[in-house]
Amino acid sequence: MARHHRDLLFCRRLPGIAIGRLCEKCDGKCVICDSLVNPEKLVHICSECNFGSFQGNCIICNGKGISDAYYCQECAALEKDRDGCPKIINIGTARADLFYEQKKYGFKKPGN
Repeated sequence: MARHHRDLLFCRRLPGIAIGRLCEKCDGKCVICDSLVNPEKLVHICSECNFGSFQGNCIICNGKGISDAYYCQECAALEKDRDGCPKIINIGTARADLFYEQKKYGFKKPGN
């Protein structure tokens, strides 16, 4: 996902012993290149990205994590798994702009 959206940033701190998780929507994707083929190496994330309410959440979209995250064979061969913690730490300007546009015009979610 971050490969296709230039406004999303990776954490890139030194990874710890915590295992990265993926939600049902992101399950099977490589966390770097979004490919769905050849999962090879388990993803480790830093302790700050696995602390408190972030524990067990998806490292791509911050949803409820159901499975372990893996790097694909190509990213492991290119050593992109050694670049640091791959958790996406910002929501991107498109989602932030949507939030403020809805707030500006007074749109509310259904059921509220």
